[in-house]
Amino acid sequence: MEPISIIHDGYTITTDKTQMQPETIHRWLSTESYWSKNIPFDLVKRAFDHSYCIGVLKDGQQVGYARLITDHTTFAYLADVYVEEAHRGKGLSKKMMEVLLERDWVKGLRRVMLATLDAHQLYAQYGFKEIALPERLMEINRPVIYGDNNNPCK
Repeated sequence: MEPISIIHDGYTITTDKTQMQPETIHRWLSTESYWSKNIPFDLVKRAFDHSYCIGVLKDGQQVGYARLITDHTTFAYLADVYVEEAHRGKGLSKKMMEVLLERDWVKGLRRVMLATLDAHQLYAQYGFKEIALPERLMEINRPVIYGDNNNPCK
């Protein structure tokens, strides 16, 4: 799949991993996110390497990110979506969702899932709904695996 890059309001939104900065992504996820506080760099880097990623850059610096964990055929799980606070309110997360969800191969997926604590309205704009048959889903949940006992993802 060819990477794509667009300019939106002075920001570069790209699926080109060579332009992204895993160290910056790790710093944000491990210190600012509610879902992966204290996550080690090697886990972020491995997840980055094995996912379909999109980044937001301003003047060459990574300020936003999201990734799809996917088989590129039937299923994807949207994860690690963020825009740094100083860059919020500019439609950047919406633009990332548009770019990701408008890829032909993503449109052909049978199921795209995500988990969110506070962004239900954002994702509803792109067709995400509550699980239709929650009784069919199961999980193994290890919310304190990175040592954060205050994790709200329990």
